[in-house]
Amino acid sequence: MAVSSKAVISLLPTARCLLPTLYHMVHTTQQQIDINKAAYVLKNVALKTPLQFHRKLSEKFGAEVYLKREDLQVVRSYKIRGAYNLIQSLTDEQRKRGVVCASAGNHAQGVAFSCRELNIKGVIYMPAITPKQKINQVKMFGGENIEIVLIGDTFDECQAHALEYTTQHAMTFIPPFDHPKVIEGQGTVAKEILEEQSNIDYIFVPIGGGGLCAGLISYFQTYSPQTKIVGVEPQGAPSMKEALKAGKPVVLDSIQRFVDGASVKKVGDLTFEICKDKIADMLLVPEGKVSSTILQLYNEDAIVAEPAGALSIAALDQYADKLKGKKVVCILSGGNNDIDRMNEIKERSLLYEGLKHYFIVRFAQRPGALKEFVNHILGPTDDIVRFEFIQKHNKETGPALIGIEVKSREDFTTLIERMDSYKLNYTLVNQNENLFEYLV
Repeated sequence: MAVSSKAVISLLPTARCLLPTLYHMVHTTQQQIDINKAAYVLKNVALKTPLQFHRKLSEKFGAEVYLKREDLQVVRSYKIRGAYNLIQSLTDEQRKRGVVCASAGNHAQGVAFSCRELNIKGVIYMPAITPKQKINQVKMFGGENIEIVLIGDTFDECQAHALEYTTQHAMTFIPPFDHPKVIEGQGTVAKEILEEQSNIDYIFVPIGGGGLCAGLISYFQTYSPQTKIVGVEPQGAPSMKEALKAGKPVVLDSIQRFVDGASVKKVGDLTFEICKDKIADMLLVPEGKVSSTILQLYNEDAIVAEPAGALSIAALDQYADKLKGKKVVCILSGGNNDIDRMNEIKERSLLYEGLKHYFIVRFAQRPGALKEFVNHILGPTDDIVRFEFIQKHNKETGPALIGIEVKSREDFTTLIERMDSYKLNYTLVNQNENLFEYLV
């Protein structure tokens, strides 16, 4: 049934009220979350991923640093744990009717895998703009048990369609984080950690909707209450930080979606209730810092981390003075990183590190102006990586957009000094957000 965008958006609050009874929220108490039971359910489904000692990070921070490698999970993220734990708990009648979810990423893969494993029909809604690589991954894990519906330009639109379909066909909606069974499943990560290490001082955990963090808190407060749980969000999507500030979940006006596995406009109601008094601290990490961490993990450790997976490690620098002599665990939550994104990741990293800069240079309309720029203004290790005339009068005149890579921040300082000494007419595009988005 075709539905207009306005109708879909207006439907969303109503559709949420019409979810099947399995979609419990705030009224579920933490005591109802049984992570040990979930671990038994998942023992032959989800992998027990390594808790890996990281020598270089340990030496850097003077600490004992471990990575919980959920990037090595069967669907390359922890999401399989919560999705399977919820789906397997359905009644025979609910299984017969099938399940529905809305996701553009790891949750969709977890649901798809679970449907195939349990021989249940699943309808997976994904935004129409979802990269082909992610669609193919979902198809691979779900096989003939799933149907993929590509619809809507945004996740909210896509989810509204999914919720409507769920209601119309009396199926069960599988939420990505805000359900006790999902939290139970994600919490098995904590159980596995404590089976290998004790006396943990800090755990750094990425937060999107809050399901993983709620699961960790639920287990650690019983079995290792002295451990401090530090939540980490991308700077462009601080949904839990804003919720804690407001005392309740709030809807962010807009979010930066680069860290797609942890970029949500609103944390879960149930996950917030569990987390609100138990999170020791909330940290925000710039997307550029996340990008640098992804490249570092790949180049130095051969680890393919997705942006959300790198969040916890990227946050360690903010706690450098507190980590000396401590035992620390970072949840590397996933490794579903599309290779097509690597150029964007490298670009964001270079910009964050201050090694790549864009300029609009208005060359004097005289012969030799461009030659002078190359021969006298550029340093010996400066590299032009982009050049295009914005108004093309001829090959050597007019304003041009120029991208320059430098070897160090100091090289950028001396580059600016030379540009000023030659009285070059330029604008630094990096410092103008609107101009940067338009031109770069």
